[in-house]
Amino acid sequence: MPVVKFVNEKKEIQVPEGANLRQEAAKAGIQLYPHIHKALNCHGFGQCGSCRVNIVQGMESTSPMGMMERCRFKYVPDPVMMAYIGHEDTMRLACQTRVTGDIEVETQPKMDLFGVNFFS
Repeated sequence: MPVVKFVNEKKEIQVPEGANLRQEAAKAGIQLYPHIHKALNCHGFGQCGSCRVNIVQGMESTSPMGMMERCRFKYVPDPVMMAYIGHEDTMRLACQTRVTGDIEVETQPKMDLFGVNFFS
């Protein structure tokens, strides 16, 4: 069974192969949603973008990014999605991500408006 390590929470969980990252995190008590999004979110339909996570290690052990996710990150401007800048290759929506192997996940990644990749 794949192991998902949540870096910020310092917690590891085992999940069945092909499991949905959002559902498994919720079962383990991992808080994916910041602030008001705890109550106001799309409940896993990929619409709100508030369950974004940064896959620190093991991106190859996740499902490919689908159309809903690509559109949410690349074509819908949103202040919450500013955390995507600089993490274009590793940012995912937990509700749209299936786990196929061991991964390390950073929940609620912060915006880095002055980071190296912002103005490039």
